[in-house]
Amino acid sequence: MTEILSVASECAPLVKTGGLADVAGALPGALRPLDIRMRTLLPGYPQVMAETREAAEVWRSDDLFGGPARVLATMAGVLDLLVLDAPHLFDRPGQIYLGPDGRDWPDNPERFAGLSLAAAEIAGRGAEGWQPDILHCHDWQAGLAPVYLRDRFPDASVGIVQTIHNVAFQGLAPADRLQALGLPQSGMHPDGFEYWGQISALKAGLVRADRITTVSPTYAAELLTPEFGMGLDGVLRARRDRLSGILNGVDLSDWAPPYRLASGKVKHKARLRAEMGLPEAEGPLCVVVSRLTEQKGLDLLLEALPALLEGGGQLALLGSGAADLELAFERAATHPNVAVRLGYDEALSRMLIAGGDAILVPSRFEPCGLTQLYGLLHGTIPVVTLTGGLADTVIPATPAGLRAGVATGLQVHPITADALGRALTQVCALYARTEVWRRMQRNAMRQPVGWDRSAEEYAALYRALSEG
Repeated sequence: MTEILSVASECAPLVKTGGLADVAGALPGALRPLDIRMRTLLPGYPQVMAETREAAEVWRSDDLFGGPARVLATMAGVLDLLVLDAPHLFDRPGQIYLGPDGRDWPDNPERFAGLSLAAAEIAGRGAEGWQPDILHCHDWQAGLAPVYLRDRFPDASVGIVQTIHNVAFQGLAPADRLQALGLPQSGMHPDGFEYWGQISALKAGLVRADRITTVSPTYAAELLTPEFGMGLDGVLRARRDRLSGILNGVDLSDWAPPYRLASGKVKHKARLRAEMGLPEAEGPLCVVVSRLTEQKGLDLLLEALPALLEGGGQLALLGSGAADLELAFERAATHPNVAVRLGYDEALSRMLIAGGDAILVPSRFEPCGLTQLYGLLHGTIPVVTLTGGLADTVIPATPAGLRAGVATGLQVHPITADALGRALTQVCALYARTEVWRRMQRNAMRQPVGWDRSAEEYAALYRALSEG
């Protein structure tokens, strides 16, 4: 049995702001049949502590960046959890990274340094007789753990994996926090965790990990370029022999469609139209479930929207984000065939994916993306840009793809409003060709979007590290 300590700042179904939580929540179960035990270290946010019952204390600190802390071992459903109970760091209102004012908590560097240090202590010393073979760190929030582990426990034989879910978020802190964060001065240079005069938690993980993974093969290649590497492309090029892309998957037990065949969409589509206040229409009902940001390409969708409406299509959107985009979509919703719901609603997001004809993911960059995978699983045809995991998971409806009968969606390239408008026009045209559309839906629903293949890749990576 290979033992893994996974360190993440969020984990579904307990706490979630994005795809990281889905991965952290699904991967342990996917690995279990492969003789790999994964325990997940998670911050003790209020919603996590509320689910922490019959817990045993396995680690304690009298002063973890400003207050006492302990790690509690517990089960939450099938998840084997280690919960960092540190009220001074995590027991507070607001979103897990943001305060009620919508801004980052000013002590986020200390909060997640605390998570990283607890991880390093457990990996280096063990916890009540248990010690992992591999420390798996997710994103910047766990990025300091490799530094603490290698600096404080130089003889530990624990292998380290650092996963990049989104390189745009790097966990930057001012250089004058070095001592407060308990980091070695020796790391404050360009080959260490220094980033343009600041401390980068993500870079710390990248330079000290034994292996680096990211969430799709195409994104792994994109990260080596200045366009996508966000200033870390040089670090990643220097370590490209340690970098690999492993696609995320979907938890099939949680995301099973409410119908076996795409023809079962009919009643769900009717229910969705009623919920969103949309009339009947001849064209496709396109849906969006997304943060409203330029990264997600939602400004491009606003420009391209007339092409969809002129083709007889409709748009139903659920999301929140940039104030200007929220206002612009609210204005767009004055059209009878556009419906917008601002905010996030898990039940409505599932209703959109189940009832929509096509799902739009026009991101400027997208490390992996789960939205298009949910679309494939439900026969809700993905319309995606040619980037990251979107490029790796959707077979485009090119003339060759359609002739061969293998297309599962549409890919947009270049990533412009004009190209997206042409794709939306094509969606309307393909939807009108009933047999072609039905074949695309069947193809989509047959795609392997679960965790089986990816779990095997992670298992091989862990075993190579633990045996090497």
